[in-house]
Amino acid sequence: MASKSSKSKNNTLQHLIAGGGAGFVESSICHPLDTIKTRMQLRKNTIDTQQIRHSLMEPAHQIRHSLMEPSGLLRQSFAGGSGLRSTPNPAVLVNANVHEPAPIAQNVSKAPTNYSKIIEKPIYNGTVRASLGPLGSAKRIVQREGFFALYKGLTAVYAGIVPKMAIRFVTFEKYKEYLADHTSLGRSNQATFLAGLGSGLTEAIMVVTPAEVCKIRMQGQYHSLVDPAQREHRKYRNVIQTAILIAREEGIGALYKGLFPTMLRQGCNQAVNFTAYSYFKKKTMELQHTSELASWQSLLIGGFSGGMGPLVNNPLDVVKTRLQKQVVQEGRAPKYTGLVQACFLIAKEESAFALWKGITPRLLRIMPGQAITFMTYEAISSMMKKHGAL
Repeated sequence: MASKSSKSKNNTLQHLIAGGGAGFVESSICHPLDTIKTRMQLRKNTIDTQQIRHSLMEPAHQIRHSLMEPSGLLRQSFAGGSGLRSTPNPAVLVNANVHEPAPIAQNVSKAPTNYSKIIEKPIYNGTVRASLGPLGSAKRIVQREGFFALYKGLTAVYAGIVPKMAIRFVTFEKYKEYLADHTSLGRSNQATFLAGLGSGLTEAIMVVTPAEVCKIRMQGQYHSLVDPAQREHRKYRNVIQTAILIAREEGIGALYKGLFPTMLRQGCNQAVNFTAYSYFKKKTMELQHTSELASWQSLLIGGFSGGMGPLVNNPLDVVKTRLQKQVVQEGRAPKYTGLVQACFLIAKEESAFALWKGITPRLLRIMPGQAITFMTYEAISSMMKKHGAL
């Protein structure tokens, strides 16, 4: 009994060290992709269609304008009813900076013709932001805020990633062991799925949610890391200061904003992740008649299994990001109040495709991240066994 207990403690320590080390290496390499993903999900494309006073679908109402250039929405003015004349209007709400609100346009002066009734207000009574992909978003961040802005929130990740990965692998093995010893599932794929689900839910409650609230607040700051003045006046400076400030201004419960979608996301991710990885690992070892995978095989299988979950649950990640970025002010109702309400509101205001914002950088972040995680975990575990560290 004592030998079994000692072996169990050694295995737990192995999972803690290997999992924590894997998380540290993975986050150090892949964090810029997470910053890009977060910025893309926080970007909103809002157009007040009620303020449009003409139809681009009807030839009689077509007005010459440019939609091809960033500064190409022109103020339409009409002189003496003799024709159309378009002149640039710097007040129109087209802002090249996708991260900052544009100035509000003033009403266009009416010309003494019937055409003046077509446009009495600016065409867009909201902010029109250019649609940028992952590369465009990265370039914009670097140009405006400096290269190291891609690593905003990394301290929050470090504070969460080591315990998160440790908890993930330890609880997965514990849940799997429990299911094998106390249920009829044994070591089946179903048991692996449930163990992965349990580990994802556990890490979401214990570590992931508060760490991500801090990370997203830090990533969502649009300031330059090159300009000392802007850097000095930023609100969120590091993970400890951010957590304390959020708790003081919004209450300790604010650190658990988005808990439910985070639990669903993490549970789904790890259930699929561990099931796929375990299955392909087992099949590969059977084909090769070996007891271990080569490092490159762990890398490939980990990356492939890591990409399955995000394809399904990206809407949960978008809603989670919006909820966690939202600052609740006393006396004012928050825009997003829950998972279902936020899903419908985002789809209504920005279309259903908005629920899949950030899927490309998320896959680019998670797939290599999981590949590195599993490869590092297997390598550390193998090294510890080989050298008798445990």
